[in-house]
Amino acid sequence: MAEDARSQQTLRSVSPGAEEILGRYFPVLDHGFVALVDYMGTDEDIERAARVSYGFGTRKRSQTRGLLRYLRRHKHTTPSEMVELKFHCSMPIFVARQWIRHRTANVNELSGRYSLLPMLFYRPPADQLRPQSAGNHQGRAGAPLDESLRAEAFRRWQEVRNAAVATYEWLNAQEVAREIARIDLPLSTYTQWYWKIDLHNLLHFLTLRVDRHAQWEIQEYGRVMAGMLKRVAPISYEAWIDYDVCGARLSRMELDVLRALVRPAGDGLAAAAGQQTHADMEARGLSRREIEELLDAFGRAAVPDFELDLGRARPASYFEKQAMAAVPASAPKPSEG
Repeated sequence: MAEDARSQQTLRSVSPGAEEILGRYFPVLDHGFVALVDYMGTDEDIERAARVSYGFGTRKRSQTRGLLRYLRRHKHTTPSEMVELKFHCSMPIFVARQWIRHRTANVNELSGRYSLLPMLFYRPPADQLRPQSAGNHQGRAGAPLDESLRAEAFRRWQEVRNAAVATYEWLNAQEVAREIARIDLPLSTYTQWYWKIDLHNLLHFLTLRVDRHAQWEIQEYGRVMAGMLKRVAPISYEAWIDYDVCGARLSRMELDVLRALVRPAGDGLAAAAGQQTHADMEARGLSRREIEELLDAFGRAAVPDFELDLGRARPASYFEKQAMAAVPASAPKPSEG
């Protein structure tokens, strides 16, 4: 009697936390999602690659943790390339354009040349409509915009989207090629893709995209993916939090500033006399922007929590129905003969 394939014991390394969320879709923004659809390898595989060892399950967890933290601390990254994660994601096109700048993954995106695109559009939460930042030319800052201004912005966006949908549907009904019919859809239109990446490059992506300076919308995706990483490779996740997310890289001049405040003393450190003012730090070669970033690094203390809320997970069918309901009626087939 043949055994059910699901009941057969696998010989590959498995993470119970990751197995629990495979195929479960986590909502992001208003119509987006992220799902971990597959993974290859765990923390133990990074250790095995680093030691080039065929032994499995013979090392203590503390030894694995010590090695992985050493590798992360000293930027020995190639062993982490042995672990891969594959995601299914849906996001607005403007988020996808930021995302695809990370050219270190395998990507297969929904084709608007082949398929009719769902008419799903991103609408920012009201509290995310903020003024242009004066200090960061790429971002927003300050309090949310006045309610009347927000209402007018939403009205204008909806007007543009209604026109885009009407044109897209009309062009398809006239049997205009889909690759042409799509060209005036706005950047708020949702797309989706399968995205496969190794752990080394995923950590680089997440370091940049969960940072508070990243655009809020892509931060939302980064936070969910970080929670999934935590389940696939929890020791690597912990090291990434400690050394990358909550750690800081120091320049020669910044170390000079710290040496003026703290000095070696026996087997420890002792406080040095005096303080370092802005003028002192500028004299050591730091720009005003570097000084601000150094002081900011000392001000950060909270450790982010990227734990997934399993109660928010949805089956794939939930998002499939949403997308299918938003797809325009198919264009009529050309007559035969």
